[in-house]
This record gives sequence, structure tokens and C-alpha cells, in this order.
Amino acid sequence: MKKFLVTGLISLLITTTSYAAVDASNDPFAQFKNGQANSNVTNPQANDTAMVIPNPPYFDAESWVLLDYTTGQVIFEKDSNKKIWPASLTKMMTSYVIGTEIKAGRLNLTDKVVITEDAWSKNYSDSSKMFIEVGKTISVDDLNKGIIIQSGNDACVAMAIHLAGSEQGFVSVMNNYARQLGLNNTHFANVHGLFDEQNYSTAYDMALLGRALIRDLPEEYSVYKEKEFKFNGIKQSNRNRLLWDKSLNVDGIKTGHLSAVGYNLVASAVNGNMRLIASIIGAKSEKDRADFARQMLNYGFRYFEYYQPLQANQVVLQRPVRMGDKNTLDLVVANNNNGVIVPRGSQNKINITYQLQNTNFIAPIAKGQELGILKYELDGKVIASYPLVAKEDINEGGFFGRLWDRIYLFFNSGD
Repeated sequence: MKKFLVTGLISLLITTTSYAAVDASNDPFAQFKNGQANSNVTNPQANDTAMVIPNPPYFDAESWVLLDYTTGQVIFEKDSNKKIWPASLTKMMTSYVIGTEIKAGRLNLTDKVVITEDAWSKNYSDSSKMFIEVGKTISVDDLNKGIIIQSGNDACVAMAIHLAGSEQGFVSVMNNYARQLGLNNTHFANVHGLFDEQNYSTAYDMALLGRALIRDLPEEYSVYKEKEFKFNGIKQSNRNRLLWDKSLNVDGIKTGHLSAVGYNLVASAVNGNMRLIASIIGAKSEKDRADFARQMLNYGFRYFEYYQPLQANQVVLQRPVRMGDKNTLDLVVANNNNGVIVPRGSQNKINITYQLQNTNFIAPIAKGQELGILKYELDGKVIASYPLVAKEDINEGGFFGRLWDRIYLFFNSGD
């Protein structure tokens, strides 16, 4: 564990968590293809008086969380890390895998998929489906829309077999991506979300997965706003009722339902420079899950705002550096989105504190090297933090300069 030796206070303001993105450079389906396995931010104007924030809404549901997309901050939640069964929210990860394959160029929307008996719609008579038939050839584009818009269990299995040779092979890739994305309380057992004790997650992890889809796969995510899809002569509507809500700018993402669980929904909306993600698990009806998500999003937009006092690569601190070809070290926050979600009108109450790893910085130092942490604090509580990194390379200095610095460090080693 790194030891931070120097602390301080900066009379500015700031923070957020880093993104975790999947590395799509390696083909996760290589083993199956080779037959090796079977199965723009602006700063709001600070007010003199902070808004009085009411308690967040409370729902007749199992668990929920409201997440800020940009920073990853939780605005409010209830039992958001409690184990739940996600139902068709599982399809968000199925979609994530498919979208990653398309983005990497290993799969094309025009590719054709031959439907096998395992993917036959008759296997899913009591659940949502796309109505695909054995032996038919269907495009990846249609199957992908069938998964996202129609929530087709049959389409999920068809794509899994096409990419991995079996559903379980595809599921293993889903679980690998879940680990890479930091879904620490999630495990997938199938591609569609039909009940299985080993197909579990949390409200928080489902919000994180929605965040990853929006961030990593904008083209894939754009399908989630489509309200209906017609295939095989059958037109079906997207079950996300909030897409029709004119009071909110909702552009996705996914619903789910199991009789043993209730009604689930992950929904995302944009308002000004903020995007929020609401995850609700175990509501009693379709209407309830839409109403609850609407209340969550409205509460977040009404009483909170995104505040970013520092620009990316803006010099935050300068510190002496020894043994180098430069005498000073510039420390910056490299993240473009390095702000924080705060209650409206509370910006003038935020303090920025910092902790540095060393009292003396010694060259060589690489550009981007993490050398400390910058924290945003409100009412004495850390609400976000960002790495402080070197703005540029600092190489070793000349012989006489390094000799003088050795003498200095010898006599000042106790600083």
C-alpha cells in the first residue's frame, strides 16, 4: 500500500472515480473459434445560500440506487449491494459483449446467423422472444435489436451460439467482462436472465453495467432508445415506459421481470451537463418501476449538480524536484471529467485537500506518473478523489547538479 507523507489544503474545489473499461484488443472468442472449448462540462454559478435538500424518495421495492454517470458517485440508495436476480437486465451484458465484438471489428451488423434448435422461439413460449425459427438466416443487426428492444430470449441464445459455439461459452465471456468492469457482486449463468440461482447481481452492479454500455459502446447504446421493432411480421414495443415520458430526456436502457423477483428497470436520462442512471429492483408492477425510476431521476436533477472547478491538465501544485533536468515538478489532474456531484448551491463550502507520496521528489519521473491524491471534501467528508500526476517527463540531470542534490538530500533527509 502506498504511503502518503505530505498533506495539505487547496483553497479551490474538486473529484470523481476513474472509469474501468474493458480491453477489447484481444478476441475473447478465439478459443471457441479455434475449437478449444465446448461450450462537455461547464461550471454552474455558486449560490450564496445552499438549497435545502429533502430526504430522497423511498419505494416499495427490493433495492435501488441513483448513480451519477460522469463521476460514478452514488446520490442515494437502499440495499444497492444486496444480492438480487436481475432477470432480463442480464441482457445488458449480452448486449455489451455483442457491442464490443462489433466495435472491435470481429462482428458486423450485416453478418448472417443461422438459427439452431437451441435458439428456437418455441423453447421460450412463456417468456419474451423475437419469434425466430429454426433454419432461418437472420442478420446480426436484427438479432441485436431483438435482444435490446424486444428482449428476445431466443435472440440471445442465437447470438451466443454464433459467437461462442454454445450458450455457456458465451456466458464465460460475460463473466470475464463483469470482472473487468468491476461488477464485484455479479455472476451470470445464462444469456437471457431466466431464473437461475447462479445468475445474480445487485442494483449497484446493474447501474455500473449501464454506465459501461453508455461509456464504452455509444453505437450499441443508441439502439436502447428505439421504441419499437418489427420482425417476422410482428411489431413489439420497448418495455421501458420512460422513453415516452416527455418530462425527462430518457434514452435507455433496460427492463426485466421475474415472478419470483418483481419488476426491474435501469434507466438513464440527461439534463444539461448531467447524466444520471437509476436502477430499481423488485417493484410490484411495470407502472411502479417506471414511476420509481422517474422519481429518482427527477430528485437527482432537481437537487444536485455537477461542479468542476479545475480543467484537465491544469497545474494544481508545484513541488521541488531533485536529481533532475528541471527544478520543479508540476502536478495535475489528468482526467477530463474531474468534477464532483454536489447539492445545489454548496460549491462555496467545498475544500480541496491533497496527499503526496513523498516529501522529496527524485528524478527520473515519468509523465502521468501518480504522485499523490486530490480530494474534494464537503462538511468534513471526502466526496470524491482523483490521482495527482506529473504533467511532463523529468529526466536525470547533469553530474554536478545531481552531486549538489545528493549533498542537499543528505543534510535534509529528515524533512
